[in-house]
Amino acid sequence: MAVDHQTQLLSKIAIGDGHAEASPYFDGWKAYDEDPFHPTNNPNGVIQMGLAENQLTSDLVEDWIVSNPEASICTPEGVADFKAIANFQDYHGLPEFRNTVAKFMGRTRGNRVTFDPDRVVMSGGATGAHEVVAFCLADPGDAFLVPIPYYPGFDRDLRWRTGVQLVPIKCESSNNFKLTRQALEAAYEKAKEDNIRVKGVLITNPSNPLGTVMDRNTLRTVLSFINEKRIHLVCDEIYAATVFSHPSFISIAEILEEDTDIECDHDLIHIVYSLSKDMGFPGFRVGIIYSYNDAVVNCARKMSSFGLVSTHTQYLLASMLSDEDFVERFLQESAKRLSQRYRVFTSGLAKVGIKCLQSNAGLFVWMDLRHLLKKPTFESEMELWRVIIHEVKINVSPGSSFHCPEAGWFRVCHANMDDRAVQVALQRIRNFVLQNKEVNKKPCWQSNLRLSLKARRFEEIMMSPHSPIPRSPLVKATN
Repeated sequence: MAVDHQTQLLSKIAIGDGHAEASPYFDGWKAYDEDPFHPTNNPNGVIQMGLAENQLTSDLVEDWIVSNPEASICTPEGVADFKAIANFQDYHGLPEFRNTVAKFMGRTRGNRVTFDPDRVVMSGGATGAHEVVAFCLADPGDAFLVPIPYYPGFDRDLRWRTGVQLVPIKCESSNNFKLTRQALEAAYEKAKEDNIRVKGVLITNPSNPLGTVMDRNTLRTVLSFINEKRIHLVCDEIYAATVFSHPSFISIAEILEEDTDIECDHDLIHIVYSLSKDMGFPGFRVGIIYSYNDAVVNCARKMSSFGLVSTHTQYLLASMLSDEDFVERFLQESAKRLSQRYRVFTSGLAKVGIKCLQSNAGLFVWMDLRHLLKKPTFESEMELWRVIIHEVKINVSPGSSFHCPEAGWFRVCHANMDDRAVQVALQRIRNFVLQNKEVNKKPCWQSNLRLSLKARRFEEIMMSPHSPIPRSPLVKATN
């Protein structure tokens, strides 16, 4: 009775599970939090490879801050502006902040497109930006079509408080999960059969979790589709500057400006951006909504009152992003380091027969472990995932948490750690795969398998003459 009475005192949101925290995606984080890896204090702990965070360029930002102390109002050099910045909080955002963000968005797209600062609306991270867009475009019960696999946080960001539904667009490994017109039409018709009103399509480009970019023909296909159906297109482009090799990233804004032969109602196009991934600033909570629809800009700006970016953060970033020489060096070095890390990690996996989807963007790889499944089922995927989490001691995210239609795929993040942790992770994976082959001679691992790393001293591995760590091309870059 006490529980029922307490439940009645709360809202449906408070007692519901709409946050989707029960997903394996979040369970892996919990496993890491309970037993985090540390090279000396806890060498057998869980390595966090489930967090898409970019720590490869933090030293560049730190150097800039040291060289520009006046950019912060919390330093002796910048304290003269403390009162003005601390007192001012307009939901439009500091003009210099919106100007530099608009320019930075253009720079991350190779300066092939320009953005209007008056259309820049700030929000508390991409999470808040997506929710605001959902509130602006859809009513409870309405739906967005989303290609699968997609980022698990969308179930929270777009659905939890808005009541909006997400309808999957099925993409398959047979064509590298490429989005097709046929798949768009199938998802749209399925929603109609289920009496669900479709208000838009949500795409992530570059893709999370695939690490791939959409080509021009695919983007044109999506534009034609949403124009024919008279529905919105929301483009999540938060990984725009994480592209480290060809093909280059093409923003939906480029299609709007350059492809004049395609019919397009600009009022239907909306971009979500953030500095969390491209700059490595997830803690700053800088999300951006850029809409070509005046009504959406006006509504989103009013709603942004519930999730503003602090003026101190705006002030600091306006100064940093206005330094064009720094921005140029940063973006070039970021791409270089991401490319090096990608090569190191994927080549390490390849040595033990693990393949990844060919990709050129993002902070992760889409790892194919289908050959290690006992059966081609999601139950077997979860069994393998539990072994990887609890015995191999690496937090990776199973494809089922991304709504992947095929069992056996895993997202592995590699940019949120230093070289040493990467090499330890690769060693653990090698040990697991090799032991599996020796014990079973086929992909049928035992749940009681124990990693040999535990039986060896951590220092022996790190100091081995066979360890590639001292010669890693990233050592200098990340120190």
